[in-house]
Amino acid sequence: MTGDTALRTTVVKCEHCGKNNRVPAAAEGAPNCGNCHRPLPWIVEAGDDSFAEIAERAQLPVLVDMWATWCAPCRMVSPALERVARDMAGRVKLVKVDVDQAPNLSRRFAVQAVPTLMVLRNGEVIARQAGAAPADVIRRWVDDALR
Repeated sequence: MTGDTALRTTVVKCEHCGKNNRVPAAAEGAPNCGNCHRPLPWIVEAGDDSFAEIAERAQLPVLVDMWATWCAPCRMVSPALERVARDMAGRVKLVKVDVDQAPNLSRRFAVQAVPTLMVLRNGEVIARQAGAAPADVIRRWVDDALR
């Protein structure tokens, strides 16, 4: 883990016991609550310089959200993606990539529309779709991809 990525953490409140936990952007395994030991949702941001470490080397399957700040559907689907990440805590990691801040990733993945969602397993794209959808549709899509 590089120094910059190692230092990036997010504080996540456990939905089960209410305790705050620091969750690193990149780590082995999956984050669990330090108090009740239940799985925590893993939602992080990545860019051109950190994507390999945060997403491609993740041990969990990764749901990638290629989005843009100016995109209304992207802002609408964000809460649904976060709901899926919470529902699938310990089973999937949500990585959000702002396409305007990550032009190399946008080109690499040939993103032509935002939002573009991808599921990665062991760094390989196993599913991809463009457009926003409700949480239950995204959850089914991710479940199907992981079968």
